[in-house]
Formats: sequence, C-alpha cells, structure tokens
Amino acid sequence: MGDFDSRDREEVYSKKVRAGKRTYFFDVKATRSNDYYITITESKKRLEDGTFVKHKIFLYKEDFEKFAEGLKETSDYIKSHQEVTEKRYEFADSHDGISSKTADDFSFEI
Repeated sequence: MGDFDSRDREEVYSKKVRAGKRTYFFDVKATRSNDYYITITESKKRLEDGTFVKHKIFLYKEDFEKFAEGLKETSDYIKSHQEVTEKRYEFADSHDGISSKTADDFSFEI
C-alpha cells in the first residue's frame, strides 16, 4: 500500500459517548504503516465563553491490556469505597436502547 497522508489516516472507526456536559470520542486511527491505535478525547463546553475544551490521550495496542487493568482496578476501588450510580442521559437524536444501569454493570475488557 502507498503512503497515507494525515487526512487519510484520521479516522478508521469512531464512537461518540455523550455524558451530561461532556462528550467522549473513542477513535480508531492508523499509523503510516497501518497499525491501529485509539485516541480518547474529552470535549467539554466552557461556560465562560462557550468554546469547547478538548483533552486527548493516545492509547497504543501494546498498552490495551495494562490500560484496561488499571482502569478496572481504579474503578473497582471507588465502587468498593463509595456508592456509585452511573447517570444515563437520554438525547432526542440518540435512541440506541440505552437502559438504566448502575456502574456495577461496567466492564472493560479488550
């Protein structure tokens, strides 16, 4: 395969998750050598001026298991020390069968 320019490599797959005032984007992207990696972006509207502030991390496939392990351990710690109820948000343009669940139903496996 030929070289991809940055626009061609921008997005292989994308999942948008709305959570109240924040939106999370889970995007699969490809390197020039066609290796996939994930970018996780938090987008939040700043109240002062209405602009969106974004924070992004890059997660490479060799780190998936360690990342998932760390996320599960830290979320399990919080759930074992405090009651956690996951908020479920309904949006008019998003009817994908979202049901009411608690954070205890959360699982993160790769």
